Amino acid sequence: MSSATVSRKVLDEARNKRNRSVFLRDVIVIRLINAWWIATFFQPDEFFQSLEPAWDLAFGSRSGAWLTWEWKHQLRTSLHPALFAAVYLITDFISSHILPIGTLRAAILVAAPKALQAVIAGLGDWYTWQFAVSIYGANSNVSFFALFLQLFNPWQWYCSTRTFSNSLETTLTIMALYYWPWELVSAAQTTKENPKPTPLLKSLWSLRASLCLAALAVVLRPTNVLIWATIVFFTLTRISLQGSSPLTISTVFALTREAILCGSLILAISIASDRLYFGLWTFPAYNFLNFNLSKSLAVFYGRNPWHYYILQGLPLTCTTSLPFAIVALYKPTAFASSSSQSNTLKVLAYTVFTTIGALSLISHKEVRFIYPLLPALSVLSAPVVASYFTFQPVATTNNPRPRPQIRNKHYLLAALGVNVFLAGYLSFFHQPAPLNVLTYLRHEYERIHPDSVQLTQTSRFSAGPGKDEELFALFLMPCHSTPWRSHLVYPGLRAYALTCEPPLHTEPNTLERENYRDEADRFYDNPIPFLTSELFGLEKPLAAPRYIVGFDGIEPWLQDFVKTPEAQALGLIQVRPVWKGFNGLFNEDWRRSGKMIVWDTGIYGNAPPARES
Repeated sequence: MSSATVSRKVLDEARNKRNRSVFLRDVIVIRLINAWWIATFFQPDEFFQSLEPAWDLAFGSRSGAWLTWEWKHQLRTSLHPALFAAVYLITDFISSHILPIGTLRAAILVAAPKALQAVIAGLGDWYTWQFAVSIYGANSNVSFFALFLQLFNPWQWYCSTRTFSNSLETTLTIMALYYWPWELVSAAQTTKENPKPTPLLKSLWSLRASLCLAALAVVLRPTNVLIWATIVFFTLTRISLQGSSPLTISTVFALTREAILCGSLILAISIASDRLYFGLWTFPAYNFLNFNLSKSLAVFYGRNPWHYYILQGLPLTCTTSLPFAIVALYKPTAFASSSSQSNTLKVLAYTVFTTIGALSLISHKEVRFIYPLLPALSVLSAPVVASYFTFQPVATTNNPRPRPQIRNKHYLLAALGVNVFLAGYLSFFHQPAPLNVLTYLRHEYERIHPDSVQLTQTSRFSAGPGKDEELFALFLMPCHSTPWRSHLVYPGLRAYALTCEPPLHTEPNTLERENYRDEADRFYDNPIPFLTSELFGLEKPLAAPRYIVGFDGIEPWLQDFVKTPEAQALGLIQVRPVWKGFNGLFNEDWRRSGKMIVWDTGIYGNAPPARES
């Protein structure tokens, strides 16, 4: 390597080091805007696997949080909700000291988790870029394309700032990949003076950071182990990798030692956290696998064909970058400039194949489950995208290092247009009603019960509803169609929603399980008998609600229900729409089609005028 090349490399690395903090700030600002603009509902796990237990942890059991069956049976680690519980407590403490009692404090509590998740998402994008820099070089056009793919990916825009455990898992995974010692998969390097391989593991702290982050990702989502098992397997076996292995006995010993120490540390923290949260010694990863695999309860939430991730998962995750991702996965070393780079890209591609292959064997599939592969796909696809959309001009004496120039502009603009359209539609127009309706109900509660609002805020959101507190809202819709206490906020705002607990008492492949119908199913199967005999029957005498919330399709059923003696005994004579919310142009679930509506039952006073959102 010439002295000029070395000096350019040093300058590039210095420039990268100088720009790192600036880029991190800018990326986090972008994700904060991203989080602010996400005004739609995607999946209930965003709230019920993180924010609801976090609310319960922060404000206590009387705060009105909805803990699903997964938390009652210790299927999830408490570390994820503990993160947001800390945010709730800090936000409440600060706002209680600088803001007067009022509705603004509730709005800030609703927004606080999104701000934290935006920072987590920004870190994921930034580490993706830095991981690409470590592979392709500090001044490489390819490295910036990896960041470009992350920032303009519609799936990343739609999901990264949501409080899914998968979103945190994705960031933890790319951080761990960045700190991982990829020199382990490079070819052994020797010199004439010293024929022995050069020492590996130049930084033990970097290795420890990688191992701790990887262990945390595995604790959070046990299936993340597939990524790390693949990396370890190819590091040890070197199947299809170039060059001889640089591993020595001392290196393997150091790796094993650090893996045991770091894994034990994270596991101990997780076990201690779960002991404090659940009140007993438990191991959620085992419970998760036992319930979802041994007892086959995951299929209760849907079955998918084996090719789901290939024909739907990857296209949805990559969107317009899919053709480039396919090329990169087919031939990951096509643009590699060294054996070290080639081996790293091969191993990254193998992690994608292994993870998708293994997860395809499980009946229940969701796109979110392969989300942690997105940063690796961006890094793999970056050289293919860069070569298609840019070219390198010939160097001249006046310009020895010309900047790459754009080509195929029409295709680039078309791809960006599609991505922006998808991100915009999903952010603003696809299922906004579930969030808007809770804002409406919260504001109605603040209007009707100002004294309860004041009591709630002085008691730090831990004062539960009184015995005579009205049932403020009844949700007659598929279960978990909206967030819950993380958006309703006030514990005095009593609400009831149809449930969909899985058949924990049944055995797999039995007639009892096949015929099982949850509460939401029973409502849609036979709505009037369900309301008269079950929901408002003698066995479960639900109080008359102030508001009923549901989708367009149930209005005829409500009109029939109010004519029944059971409804009239409750004082429910008519239902009047007071709020309607647009919920997108389509929905894959027919039960959620049409607008979301709030009906006033007329039982209580202070009825609002009708409005439409």
